[in-house]
Amino acid sequence: MNTTLRTRSMGLAALALTASMSLASCGSEDDSTAAADEPTTSESTSEAPMESESPMESEEPMAAGTPFGPGCAGVPTSGEGSVEGMADDPVATAASNNPLLKTLVAAVTEAGLVDTLNSAENLTVFAPTDDAFAQIPKKDLNALLKDKEALTTVLTHHVVGERLSPEDVAGEHETLAGDMITVEGSGEDFTAEGAAVVCGNVQTANATVYVIDSVMMPQM
Repeated sequence: MNTTLRTRSMGLAALALTASMSLASCGSEDDSTAAADEPTTSESTSEAPMESESPMESEEPMAAGTPFGPGCAGVPTSGEGSVEGMADDPVATAASNNPLLKTLVAAVTEAGLVDTLNSAENLTVFAPTDDAFAQIPKKDLNALLKDKEALTTVLTHHVVGERLSPEDVAGEHETLAGDMITVEGSGEDFTAEGAAVVCGNVQTANATVYVIDSVMMPQM
């Protein structure tokens, strides 16, 4: 009788031990599986910089009104004659504040075109520099300044009755003189009737200005 009870007790103990080991093994597998499914700290840390780097890869587009050309270095960096200052005034007034355009402004005043240019809604002006006017023999320039009709024709030959962006300026355009001019080039390299644009896409309140290095003479 004692032998039988002892045998049964040993059998139950063995079964209990086996069940306990099986449960422990299952628990260990579940823990390892759960640990494998959870992202590690190093993985989440390595992913974070990728989100912050993406905005830095995009570049700011160039502003639509940004002037271009080597002659822009002669434009004041501040005040009414600067690019920002000129943008606040109509074109004749803006030109009068620019130190590159003194002769042009004097000619516009002589021709009585200040109000005409300032009151226009949208214009493109090809503006010869002082050095451009200096290429004309002094005798001829003085004669032109005294001939209001001829001077008006020359000056309005430099004005188109609409705003032309750098993307639109190349081609043939009718001027306020009633004739045509041809602009050639692309990007930041343009010529108007052979005159090189030295500072282009300068904005005023009512016009886009392209400063050129020679005077365009119409057929008169």
